[in-house]
Amino acid sequence: MLRLEPRPAPSRAWTWASPLLALAITVLIGVIMFWLLGKDPVRGLQVFFWEPIKSTYALGEVGVKATPLLLIALGLAVCFRSNIWNIGAEGQFVIGAIAAGGVALLAGKETGRWIVVAVLLAGTLGGMLWAGITAYLRDRFNAGEILVSLMLVYVAIQLLGYLVYGPWKDPAGYNFPQTRTFEAVTLVPKLMRGSRVNFGALLALASAALLWVYLFRTKGGFAQQVGGLAPAAARYAGFSSRKALWVALLVSGGTAGLAGALEVAGPIGQLTPYIPAGYGFAAIIVAFVGRLHPFGMVLAAILLSMFYIGGELAQSRLGLPKSLSGVFQGLLLFALLACDTLVNYRLRVGRSD
Repeated sequence: MLRLEPRPAPSRAWTWASPLLALAITVLIGVIMFWLLGKDPVRGLQVFFWEPIKSTYALGEVGVKATPLLLIALGLAVCFRSNIWNIGAEGQFVIGAIAAGGVALLAGKETGRWIVVAVLLAGTLGGMLWAGITAYLRDRFNAGEILVSLMLVYVAIQLLGYLVYGPWKDPAGYNFPQTRTFEAVTLVPKLMRGSRVNFGALLALASAALLWVYLFRTKGGFAQQVGGLAPAAARYAGFSSRKALWVALLVSGGTAGLAGALEVAGPIGQLTPYIPAGYGFAAIIVAFVGRLHPFGMVLAAILLSMFYIGGELAQSRLGLPKSLSGVFQGLLLFALLACDTLVNYRLRVGRSD
């Protein structure tokens, strides 16, 4: 019979092999799922894993989806490594979009290109402010950051709805709940013609490099991680748990807010009720599939963006629900949780004593 035997130390090989095995299991279950739905499994896998990368335009769309996922995941990685559970990045993303949209709406056609920096900065500060509420309540009243950050997501969505249905509604928008389209000068420049991907993709990659330097080459990053792994040792070393809390949540909120700003000042170009796209929740999967490591999260963000695009293509080309992308995300997460058992345990064949 099969049994699990504890390892003397966590396996470094399985730490990185586990996500690959989880992906293989996800693909296998996907094949079975397509077959049960009466669809060609090969065509189904093609829609999810080949169509999103088969052309330059398709790769650009992957970049559009991967940018917010990566930015949010990078901030969440700081939180999770610090043992702080920010589950409300979706709300910080929405508030960042609102703050950036407000600045963009105030800008005129004659405004200089510096306004793009102001838009992105406003989004970043908006996300930090929203995450700061969670940090304050945790710091002052010891409120659980999981519940507080999650509940603030719904407050942010309601605030967005109030603005686009009310004072910010475009009077010339045929009664649709949306703001007017932002002036071209406020939009983030695109990387290449014929594609929607913009300089936000480069900003996300630069952020990944900066996070690597911060986590593994600075005292501050070391303090954040020690506080998460061994709080008692961190206190003994003189590291402030209060500072770690504020740094983690403000960084996480800032990256989520920046992602929201890039979304509305990039491919969308206005505020609508559909800004909340689930990126804040999907980024949690990106963070853990990427092992909370900047390089791993780059690859995981690309994979999850392919799932998003695959879900859209499955709806239009196979007649399947768009929510199929969420099914693949959930399968990947559960498969990863199962495969992670092999990091601390080895599988043995034989009788148990």
